Amino acid sequence: MFTHPLVAMVLKDLRLFFTDRRSVIVSFVMPIAIASFFGSIFSGVQDRDNNETARVPIALVDEDASVVSTRIADAVAADPSFKVTRPSVDAAREAVRKGAVSVAVVIPQGFGDAASRAFFAGRNRPELTLWYDPSKAMELALVRGVLTEHVMESVSREVFSGEGGMRSLDAALASIDMFAMSPEQKALLTNMLTSVRAFAQRQQTSPGSQNAPGVGGISVPYTVSAQAMTSSGAPYNGYAHAFAGMGVQFLLFAMINLGIEVLLERQRGLWKRLRSAPISRLTLLGSKALSGSIVAMITLLVSFVFAMVVFKVRISGSFIGFLAIVFASGAMASSFGLLIAALGKTPGSARGIAGFATLMMVMLGGAWV
Repeated sequence: MFTHPLVAMVLKDLRLFFTDRRSVIVSFVMPIAIASFFGSIFSGVQDRDNNETARVPIALVDEDASVVSTRIADAVAADPSFKVTRPSVDAAREAVRKGAVSVAVVIPQGFGDAASRAFFAGRNRPELTLWYDPSKAMELALVRGVLTEHVMESVSREVFSGEGGMRSLDAALASIDMFAMSPEQKALLTNMLTSVRAFAQRQQTSPGSQNAPGVGGISVPYTVSAQAMTSSGAPYNGYAHAFAGMGVQFLLFAMINLGIEVLLERQRGLWKRLRSAPISRLTLLGSKALSGSIVAMITLLVSFVFAMVVFKVRISGSFIGFLAIVFASGAMASSFGLLIAALGKTPGSARGIAGFATLMMVMLGGAWV
């Protein structure tokens, strides 16, 4: 006598749900759309096809076209951190405004000579122009850091072995008397610059020395080995996180309707008529909880099937464990809907409580980030 009414009421709730086509479409499409959007944002930091860090799109404009600026441009273009385009100045500015690139780097005219002269003097340093999207502050910091490495290496190489470096050293030696230093410091600086000039002159006259690896420039004295670490050991997939987080969020929002429907049925007197039938309170609440759990599980499974087909999301662990998590999530969401009905008392107050509680849970639980 207990099983038959329970099954009948569960089937009734499921039939009512699937009869409303608009509600079904919204229940399935909305979590997929939002999860795809979040996944596209957070998977941008990593290429899911080869598990390598995605390159930051930047525009590079070389108005100097000197030996130094050409070396800088070539080094930046070859850097694995960047995806470099070489537009005009106006096109670069417009690309940043439209969000096509995160940062635009403009090397002004005379940069190479000015940077070489300022290498030892520390005065009249040339200015690199960086245009950036204000929402991409992290990318700007990355560009500035990597750009500093390439500029230092290119300028120091020119200073120690290039024609421009010889002119810069001669200018520095001629202007030592203008520096605010003691006579002893000026003598030491003169000896150092004279030695550097002799070294640079030998670099120019020695065959093949300018092209020798590691000769002529100051480079970063270390390399970095970056390894992504996850709790499970599986590669991180932004779409997997987004579909899991957004799926749970929409389950909670969907089950708010379950609680609202219970309160509306009670206001309409439907619960009194059901209670007059030979149906226990446990059967009534159990049928609501079970039908809500089934709807929640179907919604979650449809979302993950879409993610597996379209975005190559894979279950790295136990498939049975995954199904158990889906079942537990559906039961949790359904129970949450009934809890909202119990605490809300009226449909209006229940909506306010449920919306606030859902947002707090998904934000603190890590469903978004």
